[in-house]
Amino acid sequence: MSWQRPDGRERDQLRPVQFELDYTQFAAASVLAKSGNTQVLCTVTIQPGVPRFLQDTGKGWLTAEYRMLPGATPQRQPRELMKLSGRTQEIQRLIGRSLRAAVDLQAMGEITVTVDADVLQADAGTRTTSINGGFVALAHAFNKMVKRGELKRSPIIHQIAAISVGMMHGEALLDLNYQEDVAADIDFNVVMRDDLGIIELQGTAEAESLNRNQLNQILDYAEKGITELCQLQRQVLGLTD
Repeated sequence: MSWQRPDGRERDQLRPVQFELDYTQFAAASVLAKSGNTQVLCTVTIQPGVPRFLQDTGKGWLTAEYRMLPGATPQRQPRELMKLSGRTQEIQRLIGRSLRAAVDLQAMGEITVTVDADVLQADAGTRTTSINGGFVALAHAFNKMVKRGELKRSPIIHQIAAISVGMMHGEALLDLNYQEDVAADIDFNVVMRDDLGIIELQGTAEAESLNRNQLNQILDYAEKGITELCQLQRQVLGLTD
């Protein structure tokens, strides 16, 4: 039986994607990233100095933090104050790893960049939207530093994007919304560079095992989605192919 997508999309179609630059005033850069009904505010903070293990190396550091606001879901999510959930820790580590793959730490000099991803509204894909918006915010922040003469060149060496792909009744679906995410037999999050080099795969077979042909189909769909996301990132950053 073929799964009919609730929003009428084709199986290999992204949700509508938007990146709104300079959404807030005081961050080094900010982006409101939207993927369908999922909305994530991505902000960049730049501070002098690096963690002890990088001191006197000339290298910079990049880290990320992720939070979901209480009103981001239909039922209120309690704020994580004294202790972060395992899910939150796992997601913010994924965001940090993904975005570090985009930069030359040596070209940054000894500064620490923090990318904060705050989920304003969640309809699945919050981690992938955080990575997509986080990259745009990061590139925007470095471009500003170059214009101010604080960096000789942007430390960005690779473009990074992320997308979810699921399997439903043996068919792949690109960019799952919540209704699809909770019903999927197999659920993957894929992070890639713009040259389609793989940064990270996170996948789980919820109901059945995964065969090699299905994995190939998932990666084919992911490549299509990430290629389109990279084009949208370049457009908002004023870059041309």
